[in-house]
Amino acid sequence: MTYRLSHLAALESEAIHIIREVVAEFERPALLFSGGKDSAVLLHVAAKACWPQKIPFPVVHVDTGHNFPEVIEYRDRQVGSHGVRLVVGSVQEDIDRGAIVEHPTPGATRNRLQTFTLLRVLEEGGYDAVFGGGRRDEEKARAKERVFSLRDEFGQWDPRAQRPELWSLYNTRHRPGEHFRVFPLSNWTELDIWQYIDSEQIPLPSIYFAHSREVFRRNGMLLALGPFTAPRDGVADESVFTATVRYRTVGDMTCTAAVESLAGSPLEVIAETAATRVSERGATRADDRTSEASMEDRKREGYF
Repeated sequence: MTYRLSHLAALESEAIHIIREVVAEFERPALLFSGGKDSAVLLHVAAKACWPQKIPFPVVHVDTGHNFPEVIEYRDRQVGSHGVRLVVGSVQEDIDRGAIVEHPTPGATRNRLQTFTLLRVLEEGGYDAVFGGGRRDEEKARAKERVFSLRDEFGQWDPRAQRPELWSLYNTRHRPGEHFRVFPLSNWTELDIWQYIDSEQIPLPSIYFAHSREVFRRNGMLLALGPFTAPRDGVADESVFTATVRYRTVGDMTCTAAVESLAGSPLEVIAETAATRVSERGATRADDRTSEASMEDRKREGYF
């Protein structure tokens, strides 16, 4: 009798294999955690991969200072429930000590500033492998990634220097100072993520589900009214109104947009996701709209 895994079980099995490979081959792994749905799934799968012991590596969060409060609360709750060590890299602290300079425009995004803080945290921690929740269906630059993505001694990514991964065999050799970014969810889609969340009953920040929020339109995107985002003076079409929205992805409040939605449960989000033809980053991340190569440029600099 032939036993066939469901597609979710097969994806989970692959991710568990990758996580265990990292734990076996590297000295100081860490897991990058944004508080979003992909990193929530990654943390859940990591707990399964390491069971019956607790997750033996820390969770790293790069805090821009412009995060949604619901996401920070969720991060602390999840880290506590899994009993893992949390390492926070603060963009605000790097700004305060003059290591990086914030753009003077009110409400400017801090997304690009995250790269410096991330690389600093990785260097200080001596991490030689860092898990990320990136998926190949997010946008074009991520589709070029290997599962094991080699980064040089400056934390930078060269897509031409990546190694073949035939038959799911991974070359983990690296020189001192180099490290790997590892993506166990590479072969998952946004729909797979939501189906797995529903199947495993994984909790998420409340902003992923429909709620009433004050928003305004900018460049066709719905931005939340908040301490870091407000309509520009004299721009008539940026008037504030209340809408029922949810977020498909989370990030810096200044560049992460909501979508109008009535989906209040994972099953309703699954139905909505199955019908959409626009990736969540393309639809809701203003920083990814600056150019066709915006994400690839940031990845080359060391961004995840």
